Amino acid sequence: MDLEAVTKHSAFHAKPSGLTLQYGTAGFRTTAAHLDHIMFRMGLLAVLRSKHTRSTIGVMVTASHNPEEDNGVKLIDPLGEMLAPSWEEHATCLANAEEQDILRVLTDISEKESVDLQQDAFIVLGRDTRPSSEKLSQSVIDGVTVLGGQFHDYSLLTTPQLHYMVYCRNTGGQYGKATIEGYCQKLSKAFMELIKQASCSGDENRSVKVDCANGIGALKLKEMQRYFSQGLSLQLFNDGTRGKLNHLCGADFVKTHQKLPQGMEIKSNERCCSFDGDADRIVYFYCDAGGHLHLIDGDKIATLVSSFLKELLLEVGESLNIGVVQTAYANGSSTRYLEEVMKVPVYCTKTGVKHLHHKAQEFDIGVYFEANGHGTALFSKAVEVKIKQLAELEDEKGKAAKMLANIINLFNQAAGDAISDMLVIEAILVLKGLTVQQWDALYTDLPNRQLKVKVADRRVISTTDAERQAVTPPGLQEAINDLVKKYKLARAFVRPSGTEDVVRVYAEADSQENADSLAYEVSLAVYQLAGGIGERPQSSF
Repeated sequence: MDLEAVTKHSAFHAKPSGLTLQYGTAGFRTTAAHLDHIMFRMGLLAVLRSKHTRSTIGVMVTASHNPEEDNGVKLIDPLGEMLAPSWEEHATCLANAEEQDILRVLTDISEKESVDLQQDAFIVLGRDTRPSSEKLSQSVIDGVTVLGGQFHDYSLLTTPQLHYMVYCRNTGGQYGKATIEGYCQKLSKAFMELIKQASCSGDENRSVKVDCANGIGALKLKEMQRYFSQGLSLQLFNDGTRGKLNHLCGADFVKTHQKLPQGMEIKSNERCCSFDGDADRIVYFYCDAGGHLHLIDGDKIATLVSSFLKELLLEVGESLNIGVVQTAYANGSSTRYLEEVMKVPVYCTKTGVKHLHHKAQEFDIGVYFEANGHGTALFSKAVEVKIKQLAELEDEKGKAAKMLANIINLFNQAAGDAISDMLVIEAILVLKGLTVQQWDALYTDLPNRQLKVKVADRRVISTTDAERQAVTPPGLQEAINDLVKKYKLARAFVRPSGTEDVVRVYAEADSQENADSLAYEVSLAVYQLAGGIGERPQSSF
């Protein structure tokens, strides 16, 4: 390690005085102007991580669904997964180190993790379309090169595409070709093969309007469209030619505000979807004849996917273990439908994609989607081998196995991927002959409400049971239990935010009025028992 070079280059990427950031599920995120030192230091850390794992590591510059003036960075581990938790701690420690302590922190990490500093390191980078991303990406490269790391800059990529590239590179090309063309070809080939297997030959159901959040998803869909134009017609809105990234558009906006994206006009019953800024989330929606918006979020996507996979497994005749992983935010109706109607086991984890991904890996086939639309399906190696063998058969079992083999290829198993998920959904709708309205009618969501309460210190709230029960402060869970008893089909929980001093409140009940009332009353209990600051929660919605 060239200590003198690190010190010299670090001085060009000085840390603003008093700034403290924490590496979370989304990596680091804040105002772009405060991130230069973080980017340089994550370049350094990526090299150490690559040397430690003897693998290619990814660095993605993005702030996903955050406003355009923000930015962020996250590291991607060898199989396209989130950074290991122990290294998240290293990231936080390195990011917050004072200038004079950087060398000591780097040395401590190297010694604690037994990093062979003579080992080669290789880093791949990607970035979104934010005005700040190119310059910040260069700061990462500065950190990589000062420690002697080699790198390949993919430039503009969606976040899931970079996860895919890392996975491909570290599996010797077995998962796919680590190029944009390889990504497009793999997904489009699987999609077109599935479309060919559909019993209906008409194309009236094969068009969708896509809100791209003025982000990277628009750019990448335009590149990819020619690969599957025979099977699906796309009309892109908020494509980055005008309008700000994530402003009044995108998956997060549609899900949170339950409103149509700005700049998108739709006719009744037209099938539409929204990506978020870095294209790792997707939600569907349509308007009925009365102009009412119907949102089809991650819960209904998980239901469509898992029920279709279960049907295929029955046709194939294989008793494989399939599980759906949700968080406490999943609508109670979706959980009941999966368990009671589809007879699919459902498991709940803490909020955060890494928790869902790890749980999904425990099954032969694990399906996970957060309610916000981030998710995918994972297939064990044994399942992939078995399905490939069965797909050689020339009977009905073989036909179902071929379908399943193409579904496996169509999913991005490294990360939730809006483009991949959209193609999976469109293929399933065609294969099952379903309209978006029929999909929506599988079950009716329970009305729900999400609120947040400002507190002096979010750490006063601690939870258990996958964040569904509050342990501290004393008396809070008992108060929530008493409030829930007042309403039919009711459920409520609270959890501390991972990024700011607020407590997030979720409530659902048999009517919107009751869900709103329960959310307000729980918020009041949090305010009183957890040290609320500022305005007391308001009851008007």
